[in-house]
Amino acid sequence: MKTAILITASAASLMFAFGSLKAADEAPVNPNVGEAKGIIKQFGGQLVSELKSAIKTGGPEHAIGVCHKRAPAIANGLSKSSGWDVSRVSLKTRNTEMGTPDAWETAVLEAFESRKAAGEDVKTMAFAEVVEGPDGEQFRFMKAIPTQEVCLACHGSEITEEVAAKLDALYPEDQARGFSVGDIRGAFSLSKPL
Repeated sequence: MKTAILITASAASLMFAFGSLKAADEAPVNPNVGEAKGIIKQFGGQLVSELKSAIKTGGPEHAIGVCHKRAPAIANGLSKSSGWDVSRVSLKTRNTEMGTPDAWETAVLEAFESRKAAGEDVKTMAFAEVVEGPDGEQFRFMKAIPTQEVCLACHGSEITEEVAAKLDALYPEDQARGFSVGDIRGAFSLSKPL
């Protein structure tokens, strides 16, 4: 059984690329939506805090190390504590081992791009669906990550040689460059069995 639930949140904003989600004016259609948003808020809040600190102490080159080591650790910790599978994916991956979308995530990311082209605000873009998998039904949720000005130091078209060298060393298959402010950088992707 596939039941699509389109989620729109009129009062969402992101600090940096991940920041905090504000509560929507109306209650979520499905309680799993609220739970997923809460996990994203935790993930984003912790990662943003660590990125801010890294940028302050060592610039963008230092922040790359935070994304490389801490972002997967934060996602893993939240996955273990919440019972959800928590990750970030993108059509233009940086970490191909952890950020490559599956077929469902690819379809949602492509739909996000179409919604953006139609004028929808990336900051409020989300999608949820119950899908049938090999182990039964799963609730899946994705929340778009808009590219902010601060993201451009590592994800933009004009990155420094030092940043490029560090990215090349850590991510030899990096495709996550060339973004502009307002682009869809990727999405938080969460799922859990029903």
